[in-house]
Amino acid sequence: MRIDVLGAVRALHDDGTPVDLGGPRHREVLARLVAAEGRMVATDTLVDDLWPDPPARAVGALRTFVAALRRALEPERPPRTPPRLLVTEGPGYALRLPREAVDVHRFEDALTRARRVPEGSAAPTAPADLDAALAAWRGPAYADVTASAWARRERTRLEELRLEATELRARLLLDAGAGAELVAELGAHVAEHPWREPAWGLLARALHGAGRQADALATLRRARTMLADQLGLDPGAGLRRLETDILRGTPPSPSPSAPPRPTWPTGVRLGPRTTVELARTLALAGGDALAHSRRDRLAAVRAAERTGDVALTARVIGAYDVPALWSRADDPEQSRAVVEAAERTLDALGPAGPAELRARLLATVAVESRSADLTGTDAEARAARAAREAEALARGLGDPALLAFALNGVFLQSFSRSGLAPARDATGAELLDLATRHDLPNFAVLGRLVRLQSASARGDLDAAAAHAEAAEQLAATTEASLVPVLTAWFRARATAARSTEPGGPSAATAAAHYRAAEDALAAAAAMPGLHRGLFALALLGLRLLHGRPAPTDPALDWGPYRPWTQPLVLLAHHRPEEARAALATAPEPPHDHLQEALWCLTAHAAARLGEPRTAARAATALRPARAEHAGAASGLLTLGPVARYLAEAEACAQRG
Repeated sequence: MRIDVLGAVRALHDDGTPVDLGGPRHREVLARLVAAEGRMVATDTLVDDLWPDPPARAVGALRTFVAALRRALEPERPPRTPPRLLVTEGPGYALRLPREAVDVHRFEDALTRARRVPEGSAAPTAPADLDAALAAWRGPAYADVTASAWARRERTRLEELRLEATELRARLLLDAGAGAELVAELGAHVAEHPWREPAWGLLARALHGAGRQADALATLRRARTMLADQLGLDPGAGLRRLETDILRGTPPSPSPSAPPRPTWPTGVRLGPRTTVELARTLALAGGDALAHSRRDRLAAVRAAERTGDVALTARVIGAYDVPALWSRADDPEQSRAVVEAAERTLDALGPAGPAELRARLLATVAVESRSADLTGTDAEARAARAAREAEALARGLGDPALLAFALNGVFLQSFSRSGLAPARDATGAELLDLATRHDLPNFAVLGRLVRLQSASARGDLDAAAAHAEAAEQLAATTEASLVPVLTAWFRARATAARSTEPGGPSAATAAAHYRAAEDALAAAAAMPGLHRGLFALALLGLRLLHGRPAPTDPALDWGPYRPWTQPLVLLAHHRPEEARAALATAPEPPHDHLQEALWCLTAHAAARLGEPRTAARAATALRPARAEHAGAASGLLTLGPVARYLAEAEACAQRG
């Protein structure tokens, strides 16, 4: 039996005939077990890896896939005989195959052997060993497992190893005296992967070995220009030494061209013009510039990873310390890619890596792991741990800017339950004090907005208004154009709250203020994580404040809040049974700025429909926030006091 995953997943019998593995899920289960390298994978892990939102019978489906795979892999196994290849072990499954029977394991073992060859020594068999390992690649690893996060991580890891193997093979051939025959191959490699500094050194060595000294020097100059223009990097010591050797006419040292290993330090330093710093500047401008900044930031992260320089990658990832206020990402896939890159880099640095780099990477994980986009308690726990560890490291280092970035992560991970506005206010107060004392105006704006949200949650509109005005004044000096957009929403929220007071503005006036704030947010663009569904939710809150049913305009975009608003919309359409079904399928609200609002909607719908169990769940979730205002933790809208909805839920629960 042979299994191949360097390309589409397949299995072959000893005679080369293919094994019918079944459907995509069967192949994915097999592939996931291959990736575990013989270790047991727990059933719960397999379920989470196969389904982002596992169905009710996921474990049963997994067992069906495993049973079918066992029949395919061991068709002649007698009934009731234990399987030899795909075995049950503890709470999960493991694949028992020799390493030479799996292409990815053969590849990694060949690479490990080649790494052991001392630099500058002739090793006649090593290049051939790598040739065979590289020839096994039929396309991207796990090519037909496209939707799974675990497969994306493995593809990224293995692609980096493939590039390293390509460069290591070239280095071994150059050490053995090759030259001219490698020029075309290395030229194509550099053209495809221009950010890999070792590749430029290998090409220059090959050109020099072919007697083309001028071309070798021109190649090194192109490398210098490309690194400076695209990444803001100065060439590392290896390329500089190689250039000196060629100029002197001495045989180039082999060591500069060796593929980098994930160790610290690596000799490449950041220059003053990095792409990430430009992206950080653009992010504060908002609009299209914000979207471009996110795109450029991710491109820079990927380019840094391709260099193989772990320290450089850590600096590039951690340099984007743009203040973040909202608990839902504008581009969840992009945020997930950044988090995965940060976690890979943390693993490569190891716990003994530089504290400053680790703190920035951990803060990045905490900031980019927006609570509304996290799925599963494990992901939430990892993000919360990252926030705490980043904060502890930053405090120990005494770096105010780094501590501000870490506190941003602490703030974004402070939505684990309802009623935490006081804790967030304390974080906002420290941020504001730290940023004011150390001239960090962008984080001072963030501190003001955090405190605005906290005061809004407590119903202290005067304090919130003071923070709004101070944030606007700061924003005028930092050119943070998004701040007035957010404070306009706060003022609409304040108008809505006061529309219930005697002599206050009318509900129509409050709705007009929300509409104006919505128009400004739409014009700002590039903030879908904040924008989608916000206006509809604000209108619903306004109608509930005045004891009116949910709006029924079909043109309203409920965005990500539809599961919790739909029961009330259906009730407004006089369709109670459909409303009851919608309430039964509504998930637990995400742990974010609007969790209290969504729980209050659940409580209100449960009370209207007479569903005591759902009402009891909502009451349990809302009790810690009984002194707050629903939705007001966002600083953008309000449904009124949480206590009103809590009383409804408790009364309904008691009747049950």
